[in-house]
Amino acid sequence: MSEYLLEATELHKFYGKGASRVHVLRGLGMSVRRGEFVAVMGPSGCGKSTLLHVLGLMTPADAGRLVLGGDVIDYCGGNGESGRAASAEVPPAGPRVDEVLLRQWRRHRIGFVFQRFNLLGVLSGRDNVGISLQVRGLKMDERAEALFADLGVEHVMGRKPGQMSIGEQQRVAVVRALAHRPDLLLADEPTGNLDSENSRSLLDLLRRQNRTEGQTIVMITHSAEAAAAADRTIRMKDGRFYE
Repeated sequence: MSEYLLEATELHKFYGKGASRVHVLRGLGMSVRRGEFVAVMGPSGCGKSTLLHVLGLMTPADAGRLVLGGDVIDYCGGNGESGRAASAEVPPAGPRVDEVLLRQWRRHRIGFVFQRFNLLGVLSGRDNVGISLQVRGLKMDERAEALFADLGVEHVMGRKPGQMSIGEQQRVAVVRALAHRPDLLLADEPTGNLDSENSRSLLDLLRRQNRTEGQTIVMITHSAEAAAAADRTIRMKDGRFYE
């Protein structure tokens, strides 16, 4: 088994066509060890969120390769939809993505924390987490409920998102992302809507998950304070990494 959970090579991503075409990711490469906490830091508009969506298999790259836990996703380039997922031992050989494999990774092995929390407005905090577990064939358990207390939002378990503050919604979204014990947690500005006290509480939880459970985390942020919680910080500007 490789020491790396995630390896990205020469990732490119374009948006638009013709004269309006924008080169958002410009040949990015990165490796993340199992159990590592990595922050990607950079200004707004530098491509951080696009990178996270590509790493999370929500948006295909236009060129490049990802290796996630031994599974290869090879983007042959052209239209942003081509590629092939295969065993790491078998070289990519075609222009087609294995959507079943990608769906398994997205559903069972990756946890997402979005800038927009994507909580279901008709469900309580507890049920938002519960339905996320249910679609994965899991049930609400003591560990998942304990995450509410760890983040100081046990009091909103019975409330709908409209009855929560923005900060409370953010923390419930983090509970949802962690509840199924994902191999990889991807967090998009997780402290962006929190005050300093709740930011520290959230970062402390992520550090505990990383240290005690070996949770692999990639977090994008523009905050130096948030980045300081990670083992390593990668800096990004204009679609590229730099020292």
